[in-house]
Amino acid sequence: MNAPPTELIDAIRRSSRPLILGHVRPDADCLGSMFALAAAAAESGRVPSVYYRAEEVSQRLAFLCRLSPRCSATSDQLRSCDAILVLDAAQQDRAAVRPPLAELGMNGTPVINIDHHIGNTGFGTINWVAPRASSTSEMAYRLLLALEWRISPEIATLLYAGIHTDTHGFSLPNTTASALQVAGELVATGARVADLCERLCRSQTRSEFDLERIIYDNVRVTADGCIAYSTATYEEITSTGCTAADIDEQVSIPRSLRGIRIAILFSEGRPNRIRMNFRGEGGTDVLELAREFGGGGHKEAAGAVVNGTMDEVVTTVLARAGEILRR
Repeated sequence: MNAPPTELIDAIRRSSRPLILGHVRPDADCLGSMFALAAAAAESGRVPSVYYRAEEVSQRLAFLCRLSPRCSATSDQLRSCDAILVLDAAQQDRAAVRPPLAELGMNGTPVINIDHHIGNTGFGTINWVAPRASSTSEMAYRLLLALEWRISPEIATLLYAGIHTDTHGFSLPNTTASALQVAGELVATGARVADLCERLCRSQTRSEFDLERIIYDNVRVTADGCIAYSTATYEEITSTGCTAADIDEQVSIPRSLRGIRIAILFSEGRPNRIRMNFRGEGGTDVLELAREFGGGGHKEAAGAVVNGTMDEVVTTVLARAGEILRR
């Protein structure tokens, strides 16, 4: 993995009021890297602020927001920050902030783009994009070492959460020697692995459990056995007490079937607004599929959002996915 650019290190060191933000519907990697950097910045004597929408954080991940000092950005801090760190967002319009990122950076405030998505557009004033990194949390760890900022047990736990989830428990192809090395160093630093994994893997609410049961019930496999998919309509999601924020990792349910090449989860977080989570198995590239529908991500893990009814979208996307596999 390429090292943090010198100009990035210098910009952060010059900053006393950094604003830290991530992407819409933040996952554990996004939240972990955001709050870890904020906590480390606070310990270094800076006054950081973190911008995120609590309503977009899933029930499963809400505890991560409480592992570091609360430093939610106020409207004044949005305007008075002297550096903007955007983590884990591949495109400018994916940054979860209002007013828009382009407007915040109009006064010359540097926008520091730190990300591991291969399709990152390089929208920052300073860009550090490392597609070979397992996660943005792995990059954040390297950044903290370069800055010579202290990594407390809380910070280590947050970063471990990001690496653990983005590698799906160290089971995906992005589980590199570097990722395992960093994870080991975080454990040595005090990451609370047992407590963290209990919260991530064995602490479902009843509503989350009911939603998962629906997704299991709705799993289907295409006639050729290559694509497994499931659906969750707006009515099904809300009937359990869940929201769109609680949809993400459930794509692992159709993905768990042996022999498939593509797994897809179609979810209707808002009426006629369908989100698709794509996963590729056996080296299958799903990034091309996601891009065809206006999305992005990684080669084997990508997503997109489109307007339409569930039946229309499922039919269209399955047809195109089948065409790609038959090439």
